[in-house]
Amino acid sequence: MRVALRVKQAQRGNKEALLQLILAEKDVYYRLALAYMGQEHDAMDALEEMIVILYEKIGQLKKPDSFYSWSRTILVNHCKAVLKRRNKVILIEDWENSNGMEPETVVVSDPYEQLDRHMDIRSSLERVNPDQKEAIELKYFHDLDYESIARIMNVSVGTAKSRVFNGLKKLKEWYGGE
Repeated sequence: MRVALRVKQAQRGNKEALLQLILAEKDVYYRLALAYMGQEHDAMDALEEMIVILYEKIGQLKKPDSFYSWSRTILVNHCKAVLKRRNKVILIEDWENSNGMEPETVVVSDPYEQLDRHMDIRSSLERVNPDQKEAIELKYFHDLDYESIARIMNVSVGTAKSRVFNGLKKLKEWYGGE
């Protein structure tokens, strides 16, 4: 069933339709929440709150086909608000624990070499500013398009592209052009 049809059903009060929409992307939501929150239980709390917010605000969604980008934006905004209340920022603490992916997929058979690569990624990401880190993670770890990144970060598409480009440029310079 098309997303727009399920959204319209949810907007008319069909809780099952909303649940089906959420369950269809539950892994994406979880990885996104975990990337921001850093801990499994905090990510689950954020997901629960996102569901409540979606239920309360589904009637405000004007473009039913935009449900998933809209709901991801709500999730990210909630995560940021929680972190702000705690006076701490966790954008990317532990790449391999947050979603099991690296910016580049490389098959490494030696576990020590793999550990070194993870350490290099973590330390190199400290060289870019937090906005660039966030944009890079949303683009390459969560496979979001620039429009979705722009909505989540509350910036223009051009700014989202610039943050990814400039962050990657800094990483490339730091790695000596590799």
